[in-house]
Amino acid sequence: MKQATRAIARQRGRNLDPQELVRTVETLRDRLSERFPGSGLSRLADDMAQIARVTISRVTWVVTPNMPLRIGAGLLIILIVGMIGGLVVQVRGGISFENNGFGDLLDMLESLMNDIFLIGASIFFLVTIESRIKRHRALTFLRELRALAHIIDMHQLTKDPHLHLFEQEQASSTPARLMTRDDLTRYLDYCSDMLALLGKIAALYAQNSDDAVVLAAVDEVEALTNGLSSRIWQKITLLERV
Repeated sequence: MKQATRAIARQRGRNLDPQELVRTVETLRDRLSERFPGSGLSRLADDMAQIARVTISRVTWVVTPNMPLRIGAGLLIILIVGMIGGLVVQVRGGISFENNGFGDLLDMLESLMNDIFLIGASIFFLVTIESRIKRHRALTFLRELRALAHIIDMHQLTKDPHLHLFEQEQASSTPARLMTRDDLTRYLDYCSDMLALLGKIAALYAQNSDDAVVLAAVDEVEALTNGLSSRIWQKITLLERV
């Protein structure tokens, strides 16, 4: 496990270090808990720290070769290739213009081509089964990160800077102003930091993967977190300008 984790963090100057990323998330969690103890965002930050720790083992599983599965698939492929060889020998022994008519030969060749096609599809399935299993698991993990990004965004939606900038009569459904302007700015800043780190957690799945589907999913998570963060920074900028 340790060797696989070090393999994920190789070329440290150019790749994300999973352990450093976990420490950064935990530091943000501690800062948020100290500034807003008992808040929903602090509990969400604790969940995010747990996900960051679990992500190391998840990414390790994704990038580590599954040797039992590879050995089993290899043995099945050898068996299938042997069956193809036996089928070819049998067909060659049965082909004869003297004993078979032209129509019979066409039927035999058609049957042979169908068998080869099915066998080729089976070999392709066995060769790609490991990558497909790992792709499915990685996409499941990335969906969890995408959902967490939306939850973080929900925490900041009701934090309206206009409540602090303009004195006006509030409707009954308007959220109560429970934070000072400085606390609101810090709260929004923490939300933006959490989204940024969430994008970095997703990037761990990309830096050691060549799967185009996984890379596209990571890009989607990063685009989502960047988009949500930019909306938060609009609020922060509005608070700081006044």
